[in-house]
Amino acid sequence: MEREAVVSFRDVDFSYNSVPVLENVSFTIYDKSFISIVGPNAGGKTTLLKLMLGLLGPSRGTIEIFMLPPDRARALIGYMPQHVQFDPHFPVTVLDVVLMGRLGNGTRFGPYRKRDRAICLEALKKLEMYDAWKHPFGALSGGQRQRVLIARALATEPKLLLLDEPTSNVDMAVETELFELLNALSKTITVIVVSHDLGFVSQYVQRVVCVNRRVAVHPTAAITGEMISDLYGAAVRMVQHDHRE
Repeated sequence: MEREAVVSFRDVDFSYNSVPVLENVSFTIYDKSFISIVGPNAGGKTTLLKLMLGLLGPSRGTIEIFMLPPDRARALIGYMPQHVQFDPHFPVTVLDVVLMGRLGNGTRFGPYRKRDRAICLEALKKLEMYDAWKHPFGALSGGQRQRVLIARALATEPKLLLLDEPTSNVDMAVETELFELLNALSKTITVIVVSHDLGFVSQYVQRVVCVNRRVAVHPTAAITGEMISDLYGAAVRMVQHDHRE
């Protein structure tokens, strides 16, 4: 049976203020895939996600998400940005944060419906944070906050989940747990993760989207040291993390 195309880029260019960021980008991602986007800083990884979301538009070429223009497909996408600023003293609970994911799904700022709360509590269960739903968000550890923010993205009931560096500023044990959870989620929805650590994600993802102005997609097993050197412009040591402390 033919798999559904979730993300499709065809001959896409993008520039910031006439400075080329992406050139001649073409690739397709299919449903229920677990994909990592890797590349050097300023190589275009976050720009690629913003193009998928329709927050930016290409200067050339076409982009389709579920065979729709990105801005018309946003209701099908859950997104976790790389940087989330918050006041740790603001009196907001874990459930309050996840409920924000229901805004735009026929829900305005409170009162939320019973269905909204049920969806959010189920998302917290999937991220193993259900027992903390009443806890203050600011009192959580870094890894716990990341789980809650992923749950907020899941609360949109997406068919495509986009996560920009979801394991930044967490230790290796927490990173392992988060990727195992994301791997389980990819059995039902498509998951695309921007990551800086190719060696780590290679044990979980099926394909790697390598971005450095141009884009190449490789099966994880096909990644070689020469490819990594070409991508980062220098020799990079790839470490395989296959154990826990």
